[in-house]
Amino acid sequence: MTIKPKSPARFKLGRQSSLAPDSRTPTETVTEDEDKELAAAAAGIVDPTIRLMYLANEGDIDGIKKMLDSGTNVDYRDIDGRTALHVAACQGRTDVVELLLSRGAKVVSMDRWGSTPLADAVYYKNHDVIKLLEKYGAKPPIAPMHVLTDREVPEYEIHSSELDFSNSVKISKGTFHKASWRGIDVAVKTFGEEMFTDEDKVNAFRDELALLQKIRHPNVVQFLGAVTQSTPMMIVTEYLPKGDLRQYLDRKGSLEPAHAVKFALEIARGMNYLHEHKPEAIIHCDLEPPNILRDDSGHLKVADFGISKLLVVKTTVKKDKPTTSLGSSWRYMAPEVYRKEECDTKVDVFSFALILQEMIEGCVPFHLKEESEIPKAYNEDERPPFNAPIKSYPFGLRELIEDCWDKEASKRPTFREIITSLELISDRIARKMGWKVRLGKCLPRFRLFTKRDYVNPSSGRSSSPITR
Repeated sequence: MTIKPKSPARFKLGRQSSLAPDSRTPTETVTEDEDKELAAAAAGIVDPTIRLMYLANEGDIDGIKKMLDSGTNVDYRDIDGRTALHVAACQGRTDVVELLLSRGAKVVSMDRWGSTPLADAVYYKNHDVIKLLEKYGAKPPIAPMHVLTDREVPEYEIHSSELDFSNSVKISKGTFHKASWRGIDVAVKTFGEEMFTDEDKVNAFRDELALLQKIRHPNVVQFLGAVTQSTPMMIVTEYLPKGDLRQYLDRKGSLEPAHAVKFALEIARGMNYLHEHKPEAIIHCDLEPPNILRDDSGHLKVADFGISKLLVVKTTVKKDKPTTSLGSSWRYMAPEVYRKEECDTKVDVFSFALILQEMIEGCVPFHLKEESEIPKAYNEDERPPFNAPIKSYPFGLRELIEDCWDKEASKRPTFREIITSLELISDRIARKMGWKVRLGKCLPRFRLFTKRDYVNPSSGRSSSPITR
């Protein structure tokens, strides 16, 4: 009888590969099964090679030396292709990394997901390990858009050393951070290691950069440059210190009709510019308050219409999955997205209607429903109720909202048509407000009679003058 060689085991404890789809954050705890494995590894009753990885995870220098002295292969790989050096790099065990390297461990070895010990150390921000690995010849991964000659470097390229993150703070949603560049504050969107293994994301990144260079509009966030020749890759845009519309609405609640219409016009103008982009429309696909930013003067700008949704440069796009990008809300997504139907620019019109209504109502769409219930409600042609007083909706505004969230995408207006309607509504509001101001200036001032104003018949005089 032929005995088949034993298959390599899998090391499940501690931090996992930086590129593994199920990699754990440092704050997560081990499972019950892993806890049993931990006890078994500590007792030395598991595969000796897996025990080497366990000792690297725990930082047991003496135990590692004994195993290596007894002939254990320093470069043993588990079923995922990980080595003890990978494990030590993830855990930030600088002393273990140095011991393994001194015993001949390969500094450049990839696991099944393509991650190296250096990539793992970078992902978990183990800076001392990074320096040590680079000392032994480890090279950072080459950016997917890396070019061979200086002539090929894009005009928009920003060297990563120019970006100062010393006072960095997270802004808005996703991976945006504030940084300093050439004396000004900028917003930086950073892309992780997944860019090295996901060709679709790299291609989407290229498409986004190609478009961002051409976009110039006062109601769209301005692109400043990108980091493409080193990692991590980044997109740099103007920094808007007043935050996003989500934060503003959370503070203010419902807005006055004139204020809401003003904001709606600014959003519509930015979106109309994107939709009328030639030769093909730019579909945002994720229009919601966190993706609308406020500049110094309080004007709104559409932002983040990039790789988080795989920016679309087509007339239509079919969503394979009814999912949203990181941090996005299902409350603003059109029903055809959930139905996995072909979508066009009208998905943004649907989202716009919900934002406009929210500015008047002062609460998110379907605020009493759970997020998971929203798709079913939209698919069944249910829409958020109009609870605000009638006077909060100037003539034509409620009808415009209802047109924009029509169940049939083809019946929804374009943003050019929306702008025309909003300008008429805005003019009516301005005329009405102006009429009230003029009336207030023209009307004589009256004061109510009081007891002191009573005229004494005998004297013929009042106790106080009557103002007319």
